[in-house]
Amino acid sequence: MEQRLSWDQYFMAQSHLLALRSTCTRLAVGATIVRDKRIIAGGYNGSIAGGDHCIDHGCYVIDNHCVRTIHAEMNSILQCAKFGVPTAGADIYVTHFPCLQCCKAIIQAGIATVYYAEAYKNHPYAIELFEQAGVRVEQVMHKEISLEFNRAEKAEYIKNLLEEMKQNGTDHERIDKLQAEAGELFGTGAGITAK
Repeated sequence: MEQRLSWDQYFMAQSHLLALRSTCTRLAVGATIVRDKRIIAGGYNGSIAGGDHCIDHGCYVIDNHCVRTIHAEMNSILQCAKFGVPTAGADIYVTHFPCLQCCKAIIQAGIATVYYAEAYKNHPYAIELFEQAGVRVEQVMHKEISLEFNRAEKAEYIKNLLEEMKQNGTDHERIDKLQAEAGELFGTGAGITAK
């Protein structure tokens, strides 16, 4: 039996899910703001609502930064502002270490703890500012989560197809190659071998 996700892994998984909505072609980032183990906002990096998106029109880069993109942390903080949700004392879970500008916004929003999954150009001054403001910073290792359903049934189906191919005289090399590929997809414990 797999061990249950910790709260930190759960909220980080939410941020990784949000990152899948990103319209940035350079780096997909997600952020989740949490208070008392309740999600109060989420954001991902992308353009303004109704604006041109990088995935459609390319990045608008000035001084090596895409100026079209609003960062995930900023989007989640702005979502709280838009709907009147206080951020003081909350925590933020971000897929990547926040940039310097987002660091300052996080501090000004009164967020108590920054959890991040991956280091990303961790600016020394951002680290210094977090320390000065008393914002706790902690790295949370992201746990891969399988959302695949009916895994055993799918493996059995492929096993049956391979067996039928074998009985119909399909080349053994071809079957061996397909079995190896299925083994990579399902793992060696799936038992996908034609009899």
